[in-house]
Amino acid sequence: MTKLNTYLANLAVLNIKIHNLHWNIVGSQFVSVHEFLESEYDKAGERLDEVAELIRMSGEFPVANLKEYLEISTIKEIETSKEVSIKEALEIVLSDIKLQKELALEIRKEADEADNFPVANAMEDHIEDYNKQIWFVESSRK
Repeated sequence: MTKLNTYLANLAVLNIKIHNLHWNIVGSQFVSVHEFLESEYDKAGERLDEVAELIRMSGEFPVANLKEYLEISTIKEIETSKEVSIKEALEIVLSDIKLQKELALEIRKEADEADNFPVANAMEDHIEDYNKQIWFVESSRK
């Protein structure tokens, strides 16, 4: 469950990080990117609860405090609030989505090997969505 708790911590940090970008982006595509970022932090929040419940169903305890989230997360928070260009915001989100996808792939593989179908299925759903978001962001950056 170590990787699943890392994934959970990443979701928590990502949720706040995307809020920061959502509030502070500037640029000619503001409205569309602002709305995209809102949908992304909503997803991170929903997944946070989903993953915590998967950890509990496995008899373990999810990490549930900010200090531990920051200690074990592989996604780094944005240190300072400031204006962020559309291009920079999309690069940050793309990098973090790719990182989450890779971790989800590792977790899915381990869950498959352990016949932990609820975790494997959840990660499969997340991976599918990450693929779509990577395509969306990469297409938006052209």
